[in-house]
Amino acid sequence: MTGVLVRQASPSDAAWLKPFADFPFEDMLDDMALTPGVHLVAELEGHCVGALTASDNGDCLELLHVHVHERARRCGAGRALVWALLEQARLRGRARVLLEVRVDNAPAQAMYASVGFEPFHTRKAYYSDGTDALEMALAVSPVISGRMTSAITLELIQKLPKTDLHVHLDGSLRLTTILDLAEKQGVTLPSHDEAGLRAAMHLGENCGTLVEYLKGFDVTLSVMQTADSLTRIAFELAEDAAKENVRYMEVRYSPMLHTRQGLKLTVIIEAVLEGLRAAQDKHGIESALILCGIRNVSPESSLEMAELAVAYKGRGVVGFDLAGAEYDHPAKHHRAAFQLVRDNNINVTIHAGEAYGPESIAQAIHVCGAHRIGHGCRLRENGDLLHYVNDHRITLECCPSSNVQTGAIGAMSSHPLKLYKNLGLRITVNTDNRLITNTTVSKELLLCHTELGFNLDDIKSVILNGFKAAFLPFHVKQQYLRHVSEELKAYS
Repeated sequence: MTGVLVRQASPSDAAWLKPFADFPFEDMLDDMALTPGVHLVAELEGHCVGALTASDNGDCLELLHVHVHERARRCGAGRALVWALLEQARLRGRARVLLEVRVDNAPAQAMYASVGFEPFHTRKAYYSDGTDALEMALAVSPVISGRMTSAITLELIQKLPKTDLHVHLDGSLRLTTILDLAEKQGVTLPSHDEAGLRAAMHLGENCGTLVEYLKGFDVTLSVMQTADSLTRIAFELAEDAAKENVRYMEVRYSPMLHTRQGLKLTVIIEAVLEGLRAAQDKHGIESALILCGIRNVSPESSLEMAELAVAYKGRGVVGFDLAGAEYDHPAKHHRAAFQLVRDNNINVTIHAGEAYGPESIAQAIHVCGAHRIGHGCRLRENGDLLHYVNDHRITLECCPSSNVQTGAIGAMSSHPLKLYKNLGLRITVNTDNRLITNTTVSKELLLCHTELGFNLDDIKSVILNGFKAAFLPFHVKQQYLRHVSEELKAYS
């Protein structure tokens, strides 16, 4: 539907419609004057290339006439008109849309079927030449309280191939695994049953601030101090992601946080890689690691993590990040770590614009060389920086539910994700912490639909952005994009 504009028709369009020898534009004009129907025209490059008229029967819309110039059919003008008709049905609160199509017009039947129409009856000798008509219908969900509901369900989104580019290992354990590991390791927890532990960790609850949100990691890290536990947790994370058809995942964590019992940093990395590779062998999900420095820990420690990233480049590590408490801990203090990874051509992503303003984002990009920004909620406060991010295709790793939970965003309905999408920024949707936020990629994408009005095409675009932004070699990304694009065509 590239370049096709659909708008309401007006009487002045009569001259435009005259070239359609078989389109009854006089009937359309009469309908416009006499009935509260739907009357649409499609424009391409400033010229009228299609028209549609439908009657409004109170509980449904019935398609009466549609015609598209031959040269505009390949541009999707017919489908664009039908989609606009369905939108009108939703806005008017109509339950369904009806139409008749000649039984010998297979292309038209295929087009309507691709939109979602299904045949339900055949009218014998309906047309003047004796040809039968196939009646088709599509049930429509109305707009309720200004919010569109449709056939986009969690089950549908779970079927779509997708990525998770921003997910923390230490925030994405299974609750049952924490309890099991604590018992085996003799670790004392705030509670020793699922319900009690869920309440104590405030899983999925609004915490008010990022600092409060991060307190849940005290529990998870307490059981992540052995190689076996790290391998198990990494495997289970990838297994859970594979269950919702995540094809590619970048798992981030800071090895320095797993040394309480004397584990070597190299062992900590190898243990996680072992779990991710086992999940790939069993479930087919590809995963890679992003190592993190910590803002509120010493710059020397971040430099040590950067040295690990350099050592494991090409061996499972694809990027370097700076996480932790953002406020009062500027990224510029860790400049030496980022200089090292940039000197070694390693990808950079930085948490910024979550608990501090756009200045943090600017510093991440211009001082530390970030290729992607984690969260970026407050980018909207600086229009010039926003357009710089857009113009340079710097990806935003958005984590909607987490942002509400940490207080970075007051409510899901006010999340800037929709603004960023409308402005053309390269946005991705991710989990951040599957356990702490009680979410999945599919749940986050569904919230984009129910709370922010994303339609299926928007969701597909976000999914493709994930593969475009992945820290993968160019030709590997190309292969992913070709395959995923073909798969997504099956969903409409």
